[in-house]
Amino acid sequence: MTAIDDTSWKASHPGAAPAEVSPAELREAMGHFATGVTVITSVDPSGEPVGTTANAVTSLSLDPPLVLVCFDLQSATLAAIRDHGAFAVNVLGHRQRHLSANFARRGLSAVWDGVTHHRGPTGSPRLDDVIAVIECTVEHALPGGDHEIVIGRVRHVATDGEGATPLLFWRGKYASIDDRLSA
Repeated sequence: MTAIDDTSWKASHPGAAPAEVSPAELREAMGHFATGVTVITSVDPSGEPVGTTANAVTSLSLDPPLVLVCFDLQSATLAAIRDHGAFAVNVLGHRQRHLSANFARRGLSAVWDGVTHHRGPTGSPRLDDVIAVIECTVEHALPGGDHEIVIGRVRHVATDGEGATPLLFWRGKYASIDDRLSA
């Protein structure tokens, strides 16, 4: 698939104008796409851990191993990742809603109080008891509207998800896979 800019689209569709979609309409539509829930972690210039809840995360390439994560331009975690050059994708299980809610709060230093973690090989915090951790170094960063797209080269992975059910986000709420469906 090739990218189509407005000029190309207008030339191929004379008399028609591409529809403008409001942020609220896009949020509503994308809410119907179930996603996993992660906490992206790194360290700030003083070595303190930072993190944010994210569901705009995907595998990009197997060879080389790359993942893609999108961050709000105002994100303190994005600023730390730019400086540190590395981050960890902590994949949450359905019993970890509290971590998702905790790291979704902006600007609160107490976000790490009581959160058990350890530093991984890239120096990024790895949350204990998550179902998977994917540690990356920054390969590329690209503009994406009000977000920045960070492409990470996967350096280390760990899974502990045997029998674990992932935490999902769908239509503005947390959800999980029904055990009867996964059997």
